[in-house]
Amino acid sequence: MKKSDLVAVVAQKTGLSKKDVSAVIDASIEAIEEALKKGDKVSFIGFGSFEVVKRAPRVARVPGTNKEVKIPASKSVKFKVGKKLKETVNS
Repeated sequence: MKKSDLVAVVAQKTGLSKKDVSAVIDASIEAIEEALKKGDKVSFIGFGSFEVVKRAPRVARVPGTNKEVKIPASKSVKFKVGKKLKETVNS
């Protein structure tokens, strides 16, 4: 499902215009991004939660040459599925 598909479905279910729904989705995504950037956890009960995790620096090997490459520390976003969403997908 693409964003345009989501906008169409939500507009149909709510009776709002696609323009309004698109603005709400954009604002929601922006708010989630800002919270994660600050290091906050974003939770939607039953759906799941997003949180930033830190990855330590490490050394990896290039398969073809067996050469060592240093990978710097970084941050990544982790999503943990909520119970209700997991049950819905598995039913």
